[in-house]
Amino acid sequence: MKPLFSPLRRRSLPLALAALLSAGAAVQPALAGTPKDTLVLAAAFDDVITMDPAEAFEISTGEILGNTYDRLLRFDINDPSKLLGDVAKSWTVSPDGKTFTFTLKPGLKFASGNPLGAEEVAFSLHRAVLLDKAPAFILTQFGLSKTNVRDMVKVTGPLTVTLETDKAYASTFVLNCLTANIASIVDRQLLLSKEQNGDMGYAWLKTNYAGSGPLKLREWRANEILTLERNEQYAGAKSKLLRVIYRHVKESATQRLLLEKGDIDIARNLSPQDLAAMAGQADIKVTATPKGTLFYISMNMKNANFVKPEVREAMKYLVDYGAIGDTLMKDIGVIQQNFLPLGLLGASKVNPYKLDVAKAKALLAKAGLADGFKVTMDVRTVQPVQGIAEAVQQTAKRAGIDIEILPGDGKQTLTKYRARTHDMYIGQWGADYWDPHTNADTFVRNPDNADDAKAKPLTWRNSWAIPEITKKADAAVLERDPAKRRAMYEALQTEFRKTSPFVMLFQQTEVAAVRGNVDGLKLGPTSDTTYLFGVSKR
Repeated sequence: MKPLFSPLRRRSLPLALAALLSAGAAVQPALAGTPKDTLVLAAAFDDVITMDPAEAFEISTGEILGNTYDRLLRFDINDPSKLLGDVAKSWTVSPDGKTFTFTLKPGLKFASGNPLGAEEVAFSLHRAVLLDKAPAFILTQFGLSKTNVRDMVKVTGPLTVTLETDKAYASTFVLNCLTANIASIVDRQLLLSKEQNGDMGYAWLKTNYAGSGPLKLREWRANEILTLERNEQYAGAKSKLLRVIYRHVKESATQRLLLEKGDIDIARNLSPQDLAAMAGQADIKVTATPKGTLFYISMNMKNANFVKPEVREAMKYLVDYGAIGDTLMKDIGVIQQNFLPLGLLGASKVNPYKLDVAKAKALLAKAGLADGFKVTMDVRTVQPVQGIAEAVQQTAKRAGIDIEILPGDGKQTLTKYRARTHDMYIGQWGADYWDPHTNADTFVRNPDNADDAKAKPLTWRNSWAIPEITKKADAAVLERDPAKRRAMYEALQTEFRKTSPFVMLFQQTEVAAVRGNVDGLKLGPTSDTTYLFGVSKR
């Protein structure tokens, strides 16, 4: 694949950096170390599909957008219950809870040099709703639509924008939605100059950049390299680093070797074994953060076997949570059998399932499948996902369920999953904003189970038609009393554990191994809150 931006002038870069930029480069011999103004990370980012915040909905892309785009608000990564202004200087909520008014900071600019004001904020929200790509539901869920968004989101002054909702939702829910990547502020003037057939710059922005964040996207070569650079137009504290380079390295052992040699500064996908092997190395340190990301297996109810509730429950007894937790997920995850990650309002700590082959066999016999059945599972070929899938394949076999693993990269497995043409799928789901509805909206809401449905949450992907549970989730997001709202989510999780086509496995503890001369790395609780613009090197 050709570079999507102007190629970097490699001859002007230090030898270590030039080596890192070589396409498909093998592990390099020991070098003098990466440049002090450049941070080099090894990570698996084969799930990246697009760079347009109106469409991007993948975990790896979330981190890139969090560093390169501003939005009205962000949450405090040290206390996610607190909201901070990003481009918004202040905000108010009307007494009836339906009108939100934002006053913007003056003098803001995009990386292009174009001004950032109320017109750009309104255009960005209009565009996200009008394009109506996968993450648009985060905005449309409080009443915005293609027909009304220009009336619901209005410019009321050069630095003032109002947003109206159709109902009086919990105000924290609406405000937290505006911290999500779908609410990123894009450069209206630049995108309209790139417009093709009225697409608001959609075709161009898939592989380009139109933001105002502390870092800007310089280059992306799929499954190879991704480069960010300091945005000199940024109004806040400038990035301490001139450049951040992501190298696509899927293998943990390779990441570890590159880190030990000094060819990279940070390793992001290390296995428990490689983490343990580096323990005690004076020039390497480890940082960890509980993440709002869950590992799960889902069962598509277009498969007749999974329509039977006993089969769905049997699968939950065919996972050796303890053994996987002690090996593949050691130090990088904790058991969580609920759709809310710990840390969100109402998250349950009840984990009732454990490996019980006899109980699973009894449930299968009750479903008329005493001899088991054959099924396929789509699996992204990264760890620990692949290892978990293989472990479940072995334990399911003991009850007569023969799982054929279908391996693929992130883009392949996600595309098939989103088309709901899978049997089983193992993956991760990360919170899009810090409110319980972020997960309730996809795990316990399915307003339309038709193949051509407008909304396509995880429930839809797995053909789980749940009108009554959907009503309960809708009621929970309207409850403005935190204690009552917490109880509603706890009840939803109880019902979900018993009946859903989801086997919830682990909540991620994200871990990074870092060379000793790197300071300031703090892994965020969501994919878009690991901020690299505050990192420095000595």
